[in-house]
Amino acid sequence: MDFETLKSSSSNFDKLTKALETNLNPEDQSNKRKYDDDRFWKPELDKTGNGFAVIRFLPAIEGEDLPWQRVWSHAFQDKGGWYIENSLTTMSQKDPVSEENTRLWNTGLDSDKEIARKRKRKLSYYSNILVVSDPKHPENEGKVFLFKFGKKIFDKITEAMQPAFEDENPINPFDFWKGANFKLKIRKVDGYWNYDKSEFESVSQVAVDDEKIKGIWKQQHPLKAFVDLSNFKTYDELKEKLNRVITGDRNASTVENVSLPPQTNGVAKAEVKPQPEASDDGDDTLSYFSKLAQEE
Repeated sequence: MDFETLKSSSSNFDKLTKALETNLNPEDQSNKRKYDDDRFWKPELDKTGNGFAVIRFLPAIEGEDLPWQRVWSHAFQDKGGWYIENSLTTMSQKDPVSEENTRLWNTGLDSDKEIARKRKRKLSYYSNILVVSDPKHPENEGKVFLFKFGKKIFDKITEAMQPAFEDENPINPFDFWKGANFKLKIRKVDGYWNYDKSEFESVSQVAVDDEKIKGIWKQQHPLKAFVDLSNFKTYDELKEKLNRVITGDRNASTVENVSLPPQTNGVAKAEVKPQPEASDDGDDTLSYFSKLAQEE
């Protein structure tokens, strides 16, 4: 849609609400990893172990319907090193890790269930944001970035759009004119990042006039690339990599239908070890594997 349509439509609040109800769900196309990609903004903790910033979630760009995209992924280590890949379940396709997790879960063995838990999916969302306040890096303030976040933060968005109590008015956090800034508050809890104290401010316009708002809108990045098939390995490629990681056999091409032990000493070093960021995937283990078993 063009800018005038965007303003008159209030960012299609009804459409976004339906997207929440139906639970709709780029990798960077260069060889750089996302953590080297200057399009992305990431909060940082201070010396006390806390983090604070104020950001504004932005609406969909022209040619796209949703102001977010979601991606399922797997990240775990075994004999052959790290398996860090996007999951084909993002596009409602079969994925070899999910299939293997279902098999392990259905054996009924606690040891197999523990392996499956360690390999379960992680849910990530991608949106455009405006950085309003960034005490650790004030040079980012007033700039538009991509922001990768998990289900805990997305739950805050959902609560704002669909409040639980009658005395609370729903808002569209992605609206330039009737949205609200988001106070991102991070604490370390049991070694993980916790976002429970994060909250939306009162409704406000993102900038003083439409020309400045339009300038922000024009700086935003496409999101559809994150769920483009070109950024996902094929089922066969993923299955081959899964087998190499589980068995440690570089020549292996198929996953044996046996329970394999978790990582042992002498595991190959990972290229990059993922950092813990709270249990922000929000993927309830029992319901996840129950659903996979039903799909089978």
